[in-house]
Amino acid sequence: MLLTFLNTLATIISVISLLIVTYGVLVGFIAFLRNEIKRFNGTYTINNIRQLRADFGSYLLLGLEFLIASDILKTVVDPTLDELAILGGVVVVRTVLSVFLNKEIKELAEDSSSKEIKEI
Repeated sequence: MLLTFLNTLATIISVISLLIVTYGVLVGFIAFLRNEIKRFNGTYTINNIRQLRADFGSYLLLGLEFLIASDILKTVVDPTLDELAILGGVVVVRTVLSVFLNKEIKELAEDSSSKEIKEI
């Protein structure tokens, strides 16, 4: 009974992960369209697309966090070599994305603070 519950919980968490990523894709696509409209209006800046990438990456990272939780539960229930390999792969992808996203967010924050200093 516990194994059935854990499998069901892992499946629910996987679905939540997919919903988060899908929502992030929709939000990102809408922001992309708005950005392209700004390009036609002449109000486009490169910071818009950088902010879009950072926001979209945040949704991807959150979705991957949920996916890691789901994979951990699946590995506890059925600790096969395949499950461990999948878990390891997801953790590696999440780590690489996190490093680059954090770098991008830091650069955006530095750009914003330097603009504020110039305006003062």
